[in-house]
Amino acid sequence: MLKERKEELIGELETEFKGSSSMIVADYRGLTVKQLAELRDDIRPHNATLYVAKNTLARIAVQRAGVEGLTEFLSGPTAIAFCRADAAPVAKALAKAAKDTQILQIKGGLIDGVVLDAEGVKTLATLPSRDQLYAQLVVALNGPIQGIAGTLAAIPRGLVIALDQIEKQKAAA
Repeated sequence: MLKERKEELIGELETEFKGSSSMIVADYRGLTVKQLAELRDDIRPHNATLYVAKNTLARIAVQRAGVEGLTEFLSGPTAIAFCRADAAPVAKALAKAAKDTQILQIKGGLIDGVVLDAEGVKTLATLPSRDQLYAQLVVALNGPIQGIAGTLAAIPRGLVIALDQIEKQKAAA
């Protein structure tokens, strides 16, 4: 490979490393071109891209980008999923591909600055998406607030009922 082309590839990878909040590294050895294309199509809607990278060039790009903890996963055939948004759906897509093909192997990743091994990425894949977690949090926070509002509304309602009963008793007497 020409030196100019190598520098161009390193520059592309460096840009991806700097522009991504999370990266998931996998061993793609044995996947067909069609399977890789399907995997790329699966993660694209989640604002992620999949690069097959030469480890030497990827290590140089990691060093230049100042990304810590990812070099330990850069050995053997390497595919890197760069996530610009929530990494959970991308981890789910990779875990599904690993299960379906029995070929793809997740090596690990760097999720929002935290290094995860293969099991950590698989655990991330089992979690609900960030939007689902936000929805669950809103529901959990809304319950006590509704209870307080109901209790506070019951006090004046009880007073009005009591005053109405007193008025009816005086009218009857």
